[in-house]
Amino acid sequence: MTNTKIKVLIVDDSAVVRQTISDALSAEEDIVVMATASDPYYAAERIEKETPDVIILDIEMPRMDGLTFLHRIMSQHPIPVVICSSLAGEGSDSAFKALSYGAVSIITKPKMGTKQFLEESRILIADAVRGASQANLKKISASISTGTEPKISADAILPPVKKSVLTETTEKVILVGASTGGTEALSLFLQALPHDVAGIVIVQHMPENFTRSFAERLDSLCRITVKEAKNGDSVLRGQALIAPGNFHTLLKRSGARYYVEVKDGPLVTRHRPSVDVLFRSGATYAGKNAVGVIMTGMGDDGAKGMKEMKDAGAYTIAQDEKSCVVFGMPKEAIKLSAVDVILPLDAIAGESVRVSQ
Repeated sequence: MTNTKIKVLIVDDSAVVRQTISDALSAEEDIVVMATASDPYYAAERIEKETPDVIILDIEMPRMDGLTFLHRIMSQHPIPVVICSSLAGEGSDSAFKALSYGAVSIITKPKMGTKQFLEESRILIADAVRGASQANLKKISASISTGTEPKISADAILPPVKKSVLTETTEKVILVGASTGGTEALSLFLQALPHDVAGIVIVQHMPENFTRSFAERLDSLCRITVKEAKNGDSVLRGQALIAPGNFHTLLKRSGARYYVEVKDGPLVTRHRPSVDVLFRSGATYAGKNAVGVIMTGMGDDGAKGMKEMKDAGAYTIAQDEKSCVVFGMPKEAIKLSAVDVILPLDAIAGESVRVSQ
């Protein structure tokens, strides 16, 4: 039922973190903090009394660590889990291990800052909860309200697409957008690609500092090179650039050479980096030479940008509902008639290679 509030259990040994997250979520009409717990033992006692829709879980805690608790939850009583982690390098490794154990997404521990910073943190935490509540675990139901927060469009970062006046080029480029469930989807997609595939630029909604660890993990698994994008990086065959967390990443072109621009800016469609921003830049600077791929994720980031890509002559692919963790972003792109073909995850790599040769 769309009127049912999402019940959240917060598990963190820091009273300050528990209170900060509770305060952030209390402003949301569709979310209620069911309870908080200082460690997994107290959390387990609370779950016996009432089952939450989503758990926000710290990793480093006394008595039992978050990874052990997560493993037990997923093996005994699957509940969508959002990992709340620090920005430390070891924290990132544990967070990615948590994703492999079945956690839905990662958020960074909130900290004090400017009013704008706190407002953005509230939006990102609330959307992580909403995305988790819709995750395709066996017992998860229902689409939940996505809230009434106004969305800033890609206009804030890049002007609307105009007819390109750039030098003609035949070099292809593949642009990919993903969110909830995207870490595993991207891993499978990238591992299936040949070493000489067209250059790739990816936006995966993920916090700052985690994208570098994510890229390094993928680089160790794939035949192609995978790295976190830096401003001015060339888009090269056999390489995927992943947009850094908390920065928009745009495709640009100089002559026949594609490169990326990494820049700050407001949240666009409630995200930074935004898939809409990347896709609009692809429509502007690559046009018919672009291949757009939209994967699992909550909300509609990327839908309008994919429509702009398709209108500019790009070939566009959406992940199908059955293979998505959350069929939100692909569904919205399909609604806009922005998609040329809908495919299961395991077929997307082959189709991307075929149309980008």
